[in-house]
Amino acid sequence: MAGPLTGLKVLDIATIIAGPSAAALLADYGADVVKLELPGVGDGARGFPPFKEGKPLWWKVTNRGKRFVTLDLRKPEGAALLLRMLPQFDVLIENFRPGTLDKWGLDKAALWTAQPSLVILRATGFGQTGPYKHRPGFARVFEAMGGLTHITGEADGEPMHAGYPVADNVGGLFATVGILAALWARANRPGAPGEEIDLSLTEATLKLLEFLPIEHQQLGKVRERSGNANQYSAPAAVYRTRDGRWVSLAGSTNPLFANNCRAIGRPDLVADPRFANNEQRVAHAKELNALFAHWCLDHDLSEVLAAFDAAHGTIAPIYGIDQIEADPHLSARQAICDVPDADFGSVRMANVVPRFASAPCQIQHSGGDIGRDNEAFFATDMGLTAEHIAALRAAHII
Repeated sequence: MAGPLTGLKVLDIATIIAGPSAAALLADYGADVVKLELPGVGDGARGFPPFKEGKPLWWKVTNRGKRFVTLDLRKPEGAALLLRMLPQFDVLIENFRPGTLDKWGLDKAALWTAQPSLVILRATGFGQTGPYKHRPGFARVFEAMGGLTHITGEADGEPMHAGYPVADNVGGLFATVGILAALWARANRPGAPGEEIDLSLTEATLKLLEFLPIEHQQLGKVRERSGNANQYSAPAAVYRTRDGRWVSLAGSTNPLFANNCRAIGRPDLVADPRFANNEQRVAHAKELNALFAHWCLDHDLSEVLAAFDAAHGTIAPIYGIDQIEADPHLSARQAICDVPDADFGSVRMANVVPRFASAPCQIQHSGGDIGRDNEAFFATDMGLTAEHIAALRAAHII
């Protein structure tokens, strides 16, 4: 293993995306992560497309770098075996509805009796308390109720979801931050009791939106959709080029505005009192965006990028994954890397983010088959005999 979290041991009993993505981040940074699934069933994310030759490709990314073990926690023998495992682990990640583990004899008192310093991350749609705590949830629920969907889409159109479950991975990021914060506190107080982290994925989505609550409270404003036009700076929108490609423009400061104006041959715009500062430019965003849109439409993508590069402007081509793969900067950075895979030899996926200079990280392997590491884990890590393992398998406990 490599990375700053080498030596940390994590037990991932969560399903689908948010909790497992947090566990995968910890694995990226060097933690030893054991992914525990229901025998014969596994994590529901194994059924998510896309597939190649019946193998789930998304699964391979969200569960990269982990070991794969099965255990039926619903059975007393399975719950007892989990408690026997826990002294080996520093972190437990789960996303069952509140009270589910308690029903199986795995309440926090039992978990902390087995491992007094255990950090328990509980990821749910709405948190461990409140009237919605037992509701099920998926990313679209969190995005809808967390405010993200309301502000996404055209001004006169329907609210829009992104083509990807953004809220799940946002939640995974907050889960990782919370776990690391708890581990820091434990590291500074040896012998300190364990920590229970209550992560509401709806609240994580709301936190992503930053200033919506203060804007509503102080100004009485409910922020609405504005399409690709930026509500916080101008000019800023998506523009089509002459050869049918697309670019996205940003830049809220006066120096960057001046650079962008030079790029389109309009340095005179800088002296226009309507565009004296960002607040004024936002008030006249429609006029500014029209000017930049018309200029882009008169030039091919290569000309647009060259002009803005020469002027140190802030425009970017809108990439599909094929263009990301071909970009020389991202290629030089190895932003996408080859990862060992049991089915296809190697597969491509986004590299570890961020980079650590003194403790470089490496993705060990892609997500594997259900129960792939049962024999090694239960024999080597748990010290069970071959006969005991066979009996557990026969009883469908593993």
